[in-house]
Amino acid sequence: MPKLPSTGPARVRTVGAALCLLLIAGCSPGPTPVPVPSPAPEVAAACADLVKALPAKVLDAERREASPKSPLTTAYGDPPIEMTCGVTPPAGMAEAQSQCFEVNGVGWFAKQVENGFIFTTIGRSLYFEVAVPSEYTPEANALTDVSDAVHKFDKLVTPCT
Repeated sequence: MPKLPSTGPARVRTVGAALCLLLIAGCSPGPTPVPVPSPAPEVAAACADLVKALPAKVLDAERREASPKSPLTTAYGDPPIEMTCGVTPPAGMAEAQSQCFEVNGVGWFAKQVENGFIFTTIGRSLYFEVAVPSEYTPEANALTDVSDAVHKFDKLVTPCT
């Protein structure tokens, strides 16, 4: 009589562990697409330091990989809060100096978009952008989590007025 495959406790545990890994992998968000800017080399170097210094969590959302992989971008949570350093100033920013608002001493320009807000640093040497989906209302709360890194790596040029 042929020998049947083992169905003992060790095999059950192995199959159970494999199923758990598949479930976790299926639920974990993969890298999120974030466009990569093309700033000057000195801006890119300063931005890489800023992005590296960002916290492990923003609004309790875990840091996750961005795609393509770049030292200028990162993301948090699902739906993703996207962060990009070295962007060009958004349209309307030059006229918006009076619309600058501060969060923890960092000036921001806010642009409402269909699914949330895009915030860009204003009055600093680098343009750092934080795109926050409306699921995280109030979206500006995300800025409190990144302000320490911005203070340290994005030099103040002109304070909000």
